[in-house]
Amino acid sequence: MKRPSLESSKERFDGLRVFIVEDESLIAMQLEDMLLDLDCEVLGPAMRLKSAQRMMDEGLEADVAILDVNLGGETVFPLAERLRDGQTPIVFATGYGRQGVPEEWHVYPILQKPYTTQQIEEAMRRVVWPVA
Repeated sequence: MKRPSLESSKERFDGLRVFIVEDESLIAMQLEDMLLDLDCEVLGPAMRLKSAQRMMDEGLEADVAILDVNLGGETVFPLAERLRDGQTPIVFATGYGRQGVPEEWHVYPILQKPYTTQQIEEAMRRVVWPVA
């Protein structure tokens, strides 16, 4: 199977609404830049669990969410459960690797920080178009 080029991925990602939940501002800004390079629409970032939950309560509609696992000492899994229940695809980002994510969540891509634009692109493609 031929891997899509960045240009064809950008066309597919054009306007994709990505919810960023990340508590480190520099990482959030870098991720936002990566997503803008892929022609995505960035929602957030939410830097705390309560902020992210409030955004969802206010009707946030995301096509995919990229979630930092640890938000200022709180885990993101209550929010991840809401997203999963609403059938929003999830990508986890963590400095702890796969071992920092409970096994029940291993069905979703888990990116080790620091990550690249290509890794973000591949993870989003995997969850947004899983049979591509």
